[in-house]
Amino acid sequence: MAGIGVASMQEQLNVSEIKDGVVVVKDGSLRSVLAVSSINFDLKSSTEQEAIIFAYQRFLNSLDFPIQIVISTRKFDIKPYLEMLERKKDTERNTLLRNQIDDYVHFVSELVNVSNIMSKLFYIVIPFYAIESKKEGFFSKMLAKLTPRKVVYQEREKFETYKNQLFQRVEEVKESLSGSGVRVVSLNTQELIEMYYNCYNPSEFEHVAVPTLEDLNLERG
Repeated sequence: MAGIGVASMQEQLNVSEIKDGVVVVKDGSLRSVLAVSSINFDLKSSTEQEAIIFAYQRFLNSLDFPIQIVISTRKFDIKPYLEMLERKKDTERNTLLRNQIDDYVHFVSELVNVSNIMSKLFYIVIPFYAIESKKEGFFSKMLAKLTPRKVVYQEREKFETYKNQLFQRVEEVKESLSGSGVRVVSLNTQELIEMYYNCYNPSEFEHVAVPTLEDLNLERG
């Protein structure tokens, strides 16, 4: 995105702000993003596969609001793992083990470079739309000008109300997905910012810390 300033980039985004683990869209609606673990479906027995399919069907049928399932494919970032091995090598006293770690680091580095290994991240986006009148009367506009503090307070109250209703949907999705065997966790404010940054700056992905599913402490339902 060379040549595009920060202000221009922000104008292209449909996001107004991110706070309290919620994405506020420019139209006033809210979004919550869940990170979801994957399942190796092919390694499951036929009985387990049928159970997973049934649980997923039940999850879809239980929804009375729309959701968006997002799959993000990116080049696998092996650097943290290699750095951890390097630290182990530096503290290892046994010369043979140090040499083996060094050979292993070299092998993994070459394998990743040659194979171009990709990683996939799975997300579920849950929306909440506030039903509001788009037209404001004359007295409403005058009240906003005369009592700006009261208006700000009312907007904060609305946000808290809508956020709580959004989080109720989040809990419903988590509970419904628990029978599928996947692990689900809500992204907090910092994780949402990093996710959006990496989506719009894919070339810098390897230089930005992105939490893995393990870092997010996914808990089984």
